[in-house]
Amino acid sequence: MFQEVRLVPDGTMYIHIALILLMIWILNRTFFRPINNILKARERSKGGRSGEAQTILEQVGEKQNRYNEAMLKARSEGYEIIEKERGAAITQRIEKVSSVKEEVAQKIEREKQEVEKQTIAATAAIADDAEKIADQISANLLKTA
Repeated sequence: MFQEVRLVPDGTMYIHIALILLMIWILNRTFFRPINNILKARERSKGGRSGEAQTILEQVGEKQNRYNEAMLKARSEGYEIIEKERGAAITQRIEKVSSVKEEVAQKIEREKQEVEKQTIAATAAIADDAEKIADQISANLLKTA
């Protein structure tokens, strides 16, 4: 029912290759070279603006890289300054806390001494009062007896 098609290279294949090469040569001469010449002339008439634009883009890229590096350096310096200030603030805080602790310890010691003095004075006053009361009780007892 169906017939099989077999492709066998023969002499016509060389003719086809030769025709394709001939077409390429003709198209190059009549079509591609004139178009390429027109494009080159157009580029020359623009004064090489695309090259100038490329140079500008490269300069912009370089400037942007320098800007990014400067920003990174500035950030690093800023972080260093912040860390120094933070360290100084922590040191100052520790010093203040230490001085306040010293003051509180001294005040507590003074108050303890004051309480001790008052205790001694109160004990002495109570002892004197106890003696006076004892003398009065003895005097009252002797009067009644």
